[in-house]
Amino acid sequence: MSMQPCPAPECQKPSDNLDPVQAVIVSKQRDIGSLLIRRVLPSADVRSVGPFVFFDHMGPTLYEPGTGLTVRPHPHIGLATLTYLYDGVIRHRDSLGYRQDIKPGAVNWMTAGSGIVHSERSPEEDIDKPQPLMGLQVWVALPKAQEQVAPNFVHLSASSLPEREESGVYIKVIAGECFGMSSKLETVSPLFYVDIRLDAGSQVQIDIDYTERAVYVVKGVITLANKTYSEGQMLVLAPAVDVTVSSEKGAIIVAVGGEPMDGERHLWWNFVASDKALIEQAKQAWSAGKFGHVPGDAEHIPLPHDG
Repeated sequence: MSMQPCPAPECQKPSDNLDPVQAVIVSKQRDIGSLLIRRVLPSADVRSVGPFVFFDHMGPTLYEPGTGLTVRPHPHIGLATLTYLYDGVIRHRDSLGYRQDIKPGAVNWMTAGSGIVHSERSPEEDIDKPQPLMGLQVWVALPKAQEQVAPNFVHLSASSLPEREESGVYIKVIAGECFGMSSKLETVSPLFYVDIRLDAGSQVQIDIDYTERAVYVVKGVITLANKTYSEGQMLVLAPAVDVTVSSEKGAIIVAVGGEPMDGERHLWWNFVASDKALIEQAKQAWSAGKFGHVPGDAEHIPLPHDG
């Protein structure tokens, strides 16, 4: 099965320029309070892949009764967040008034633009029972012309996203146009995000025409160019080189990427901007309580001292 062209940490760099894998990013575990995550981007040597400037692997974890995910209201600017789950439920609330549960296979796409506040929690009604959670959350830097757009929120159900299964390979196109399928998710920069699941003994060809591309191993072990890679590793691919990914025992991967951004981006805490002055303005606004609030959620995360 071939992926058709889309519209268009510690990094180990191979010495052979013909190697289709330019870099291997090893995710690093971090504790964000109520959840252990594996941070992939930004890494020490690879700051972004296309417009993707941040990539977190949440869980897998199982919350005991009486506990759950608790990410208090916090602000964002200059980015869009994409949340995609494999297990569990997260309740999103934001300062626009949206309240949306995201479940496996669906997508939450939140455009921060000039500024938004949101919280992410386990549903209150489920707090007395065990709750699993596993998924990915990524940040897409907005183009300079779109950095200060009005914030917005979009939810797409699992059934509304294009998918197909063939020869032991399941593919769902979350964003972009690949494998002859096009996602309904509207983005403001050329990018792709594809969920791929490989049965034992299957393989998939990835021949994406975008300049910057990467494959992340969500679960299992894969083989690419006669080398094996395991869960928590991101493989940054060389431009214009077709690759085949296979798995002996089965795996879940995502392919992400796009065209290079229109200039450098600065990341500080939850803020992304092409101009550091925008980050300083956001700091002051959050400290002064001028970012808005999440209806029904009186808590908030204070501005950190070190970002």
